[in-house]
Amino acid sequence: MKRPRTLEIRNGEKAIPTFSAGEMNRRVSRLREHMARESIDAVLLTSIHNINYFADFVYCAFGRGYGLVVTQERHVTISANIDYGQPWRQSLGDNLVYTDWHKDNYFVAVRKLIPPRARVGIEYDHVTLQSREKLSVALPDALFVDVGEATMRMRMMKSAEEHALIRHGAAVCDVGGRACVEALREGVREHEVALHSTRAMVREIARRYPHTELMDTWTWFQSGINTDGAHNPVTTRAVERGDILSLNCFAMISGYYHALERTLFLGEPGARALRLWETNVEVHRRGCELIRPGARCCDIAAELNEIYARHGLLDYRTFGYGHSFGTLCHYYGREAGLELREDVDTVLAAGMVVSMEPMITIPQGEEGAGGYREHDILIVNEEGAENVTGFPFGPEHNIVER
Repeated sequence: MKRPRTLEIRNGEKAIPTFSAGEMNRRVSRLREHMARESIDAVLLTSIHNINYFADFVYCAFGRGYGLVVTQERHVTISANIDYGQPWRQSLGDNLVYTDWHKDNYFVAVRKLIPPRARVGIEYDHVTLQSREKLSVALPDALFVDVGEATMRMRMMKSAEEHALIRHGAAVCDVGGRACVEALREGVREHEVALHSTRAMVREIARRYPHTELMDTWTWFQSGINTDGAHNPVTTRAVERGDILSLNCFAMISGYYHALERTLFLGEPGARALRLWETNVEVHRRGCELIRPGARCCDIAAELNEIYARHGLLDYRTFGYGHSFGTLCHYYGREAGLELREDVDTVLAAGMVVSMEPMITIPQGEEGAGGYREHDILIVNEEGAENVTGFPFGPEHNIVER
């Protein structure tokens, strides 16, 4: 039975976009300018973050390939037939669908959109070895070059429209934080607190962005030993009086990630726990002050290390002091060139958006055991930085008595 390998499906009307036409054209124009400078004939983007950034479409792979092909004349997303018309409705520009009727129809779609003997930009940090080999078969005369690093640098510099969305996202996280505290009591299980927070954030996103897709917003609420890692999943553990707690609210708007993280205690903490918490708050406050244009990421990390070292706590630090924000999530994206770590020498500039999130973990068996972490989002501007996180931090605010 002969079945089509590719289709064009324009089902319904284009969705209301997240950003203006001017904003999306700015992004694609920057990509095309890079292509012209580097003599790149076509770019095939495959990552969720780059396709979202340049096409306003967040795909759900589920074992299938997705793509965005950009040339100087065309802008076409590639999607699987299982999603039918949704990718076209959500995407900037055109869309080409591939079917499941024949093996590797994805690469047939790629071959349709990329001219022969082209110099092709791909994401070296995303394309698997298997996909790379299949691309070579589909495009035997192509010369492949990396665009992953260049596109990351483009995403690092946020526009005014991105800043506006991030302010909304931070405010939604504040709503989630308040919902966490509202649900908190002795005996409540972590997952119940998290569910209450997530529902509150989803409803707030729907109120602020009634035309957006609602996906991927989540909460990690951790207690006791489960606070030791920054990314520990929610469990069914029941909260006990005296527990150290970690509130982690993550609002997702059109693929853009926002976060609020706070240390709390249910009931009065012990003397050492209080000192540890206050030290981490000291680092957090100083870190927020250091985020400004002209500061190097590694220098911020070095100064904050000195505070921990002075208190004898440097060995309890488990990761860097912050990272960039934008189109990313816990399962896709990362702007690795903009992390507040000792091995990153990027200079902060107006337009960038970074977090300040110091954390120390005291292992079980030591007094004050648990993970202490605060997290704010800051937009770097010409004068310094705007902290867009409103939820309070520290012992004077986050010791919950009930």
